[in-house]
Amino acid sequence: MKPFDYADAKIGTREMAILISSIILGVGVLTMPRSIAQITKSSDGWVSILIAGAIAIFFALIASKLASKFPGRTFYEFASSVVTKPIAIVITAAFSAYFIGYGAYETRMIANISKQYLFDQTPVEVIAFVFIAVMAYSVSGTQIALLRLNVLFLPIVLFILLFVLVFSTNLFEVNHLKPFFVTKSFDLIGASKESVFSFLGFEMVLFYAFLMRKPAKAPIASVIGVLIPLVLYLLVYIIAIGVFTNEGTANVQYPTVELAKEVELPGEFFERFESLFFTIWIMTVFNTASISIDVALACMRSILVSVRKPVAISGIIPVVYFIGMTPQTIGEVSLFGEWLSYIGIVLVGVVPTSLLIVSKARGIKGNG
Repeated sequence: MKPFDYADAKIGTREMAILISSIILGVGVLTMPRSIAQITKSSDGWVSILIAGAIAIFFALIASKLASKFPGRTFYEFASSVVTKPIAIVITAAFSAYFIGYGAYETRMIANISKQYLFDQTPVEVIAFVFIAVMAYSVSGTQIALLRLNVLFLPIVLFILLFVLVFSTNLFEVNHLKPFFVTKSFDLIGASKESVFSFLGFEMVLFYAFLMRKPAKAPIASVIGVLIPLVLYLLVYIIAIGVFTNEGTANVQYPTVELAKEVELPGEFFERFESLFFTIWIMTVFNTASISIDVALACMRSILVSVRKPVAISGIIPVVYFIGMTPQTIGEVSLFGEWLSYIGIVLVGVVPTSLLIVSKARGIKGNG
């Protein structure tokens, strides 16, 4: 009899692709159209999204090639074999700190948006506390169980997003997309930088490839995992411009949520559709934040092997809450996210590339 596919502690190519897509599709898709519209003119931002997507795919391939060279080995283990252990410790600790910050940012953003659209009478601190409490429970289990949530949640999230886009087409004006190619090349490149931030998440292949049944297929999973958000980002951006115009999109805090507010279902049997949309969207933000904290835990425990997981969680969760609540204004939160993205680009771009070059130069073949 064929064994139950999910009864083992390994994941397949599909699960890895879903994991990467789920991590990328966090709060970035809610704000990305505004960030691009503020820099570009008309609908030219789609060029910037394509450029950013190509860059993300390139570095995703590098990260997955590196991870697939060392099947069955964690990031710290194969980094230690490529460079010295002290350097590997520093790199792993840097990733742990980055993902703690990333989880804190996602938590603060979801708390801010929840207060604006769902719980207007509830303090942000309370919303963030509840979110982090649930997140702490989720990371206390096995990594496989957490990864399975992505397989469960992502189809629901994709369905609701496509639903919003389809029902927004009745407000879509093609003239809002014109004229074409009027943005300066320098501005397109600048918008690409903003778009790259929304593609951060593909680096998860570095930390979960050791769980794959066929690590050699990690590059394929990484490409698919980036392509899905790339297509969705293009659709969301084009429809947002077509509905709100470039100027309107640039001045809306969360264009994607505002699209959901414009949805009118036949028969008017459901009002405030944006509440349903955002409630479901919390699923993918929850996945993003939980996976980030799980990776931070894994990195920490790979260095401090004697620390038990419950103890590590008890130490990290208060730090996540404190960091997330430190910014006082929306501007400070945005600035925090921007600097965090710069750090992330350096880590996910420079570190895997350097490790792959060193491993090839030294002729290290890993376990493969």
